[in-house]
Amino acid sequence: MSTLSQILEHKIIAIIRGANPSDVIKIAEALYAGGIRILEITMNSAEPLNVIKELNDKFSNRMVIGAGTVLDVESVKKAVEAGANFILSPIVDAEVIKTAKNLGVVNIPGAYTATEIYHAYKNGADIVKVFPATSPSYLKDIAGPLPQIPLLPTGGVTLENIKDFKEAGAVGFGIGSALVNTRQEVTVEYLSKLTAKAQEFVHAVNS
Repeated sequence: MSTLSQILEHKIIAIIRGANPSDVIKIAEALYAGGIRILEITMNSAEPLNVIKELNDKFSNRMVIGAGTVLDVESVKKAVEAGANFILSPIVDAEVIKTAKNLGVVNIPGAYTATEIYHAYKNGADIVKVFPATSPSYLKDIAGPLPQIPLLPTGGVTLENIKDFKEAGAVGFGIGSALVNTRQEVTVEYLSKLTAKAQEFVHAVNS
């Protein structure tokens, strides 16, 4: 199954930002146990390229690993070389999209207004990350005139509103601190709660 197909099937991209590199494998294992199959490691985290490599070695074909907060062409190349299967950005940069496409990985640029979202799609975005995801009603307003563009709200998706975002037309969800709070100490209790929270998100999306 292609990376894009897996994202569209599993829908949830768990965002790991700012975690201690030594904790990421444990966090990923807890998320996997909760049903998460897509992971994003942000490029503004510590040692992101090493972490992406380690995750690919550990999970092989069990999880899809991508790079987030990718802002320039050089970062795309480095991330893909490290094993990233998709590229996520908080912005629209035509060269970043083009480079990701040329390297054969899924690209998901971030945009907010209708003009930005259409510009991203016209330049070759596989999915457009709606960032920040202020509300389900806003996503519905965007999806109305642009139904051909797959939208992935990020930065505002919670357990309380994820169903509303889905009903508004979202094809997937980028979920960061609402799922993975990297400010907390990674203890056995934390990991257990993380698995439980992941299960809640997966259930909310699939129910």
